Amino acid sequence: MASPSPDGAAPAPEPARRPAPAPKQRGFFEVRWRQFRRAPRPVFRAVVSSLSVALVLGIAFLVYDIALDRGADLPGGDLRLAVLTLYVVLVLLVGSVVTYLVVPLPTGAGATRRTRTPWSLALGLFAAVPLAYLVLVVLHEIVKPFLV
Repeated sequence: MASPSPDGAAPAPEPARRPAPAPKQRGFFEVRWRQFRRAPRPVFRAVVSSLSVALVLGIAFLVYDIALDRGADLPGGDLRLAVLTLYVVLVLLVGSVVTYLVVPLPTGAGATRRTRTPWSLALGLFAAVPLAYLVLVVLHEIVKPFLV
């Protein structure tokens, strides 16, 4: 809206504004690359916590697997399937709990105390499921042939 002039004369008409140009449409890969570079903090923390747990437990499983391949006589014999199942369950549980501890619920603009909800636990579970298997595949199929 036009403002009145200080001398009391009629307000001057505002110049007509041109509409803003439409934003440039980004391609599929450009959008994904941007999302990868600017991941939200809670998602980044969930992935890093689950990845660290999966790496530590995956290396322990790899050591156990290589020891059995080299003929180690361990108590209980060859329990690779049981250890593999235990690895997956532990990565899911520990990754979820660590994510629950390091990812508080955002508070927004208020200064209220940050709380943790089951959603933080679910975020950790959703991050841990693919990472458990990806780490296992990388360690077993890529790293292990170099060590054996």
